[in-house]
Amino acid sequence: MDIAAELTESAYFRNLGCQVRRLDAGVAEVALPLAPHLRNRAEKLHGGAIFSLVDITMGLACSTSHGFDNRSVTLECKINYLRPVSEGEVVCIARVLHAGRRTLMVDAEVFQGNKLMAKAQGTFVAL
Repeated sequence: MDIAAELTESAYFRNLGCQVRRLDAGVAEVALPLAPHLRNRAEKLHGGAIFSLVDITMGLACSTSHGFDNRSVTLECKINYLRPVSEGEVVCIARVLHAGRRTLMVDAEVFQGNKLMAKAQGTFVAL
């Protein structure tokens, strides 16, 4: 799916350093390289940066499902952090599990290579 950057990237997206890798119907994949400004006091990738990556990727998956001309926002999201990230980049893959008229349920996984680093599930509301 070839979508213009102004429809997929926000100022926050660019500030984090996110990179869209793939957009398909109901699926989005976004990478985030570990940059110095994203580290926590323990020198690991901050959990808030991982959560932001998940939320951004889930939102893009919703847009691929109901169209980029429609809007949706996060209603709720739950995340489990499984491993710390010390270097390199992580990739989030989000999939729409259910797309109703008013809400979308989305699943996301964050990987570094083939290792699962975080797992999340969220509900988005169509505006």
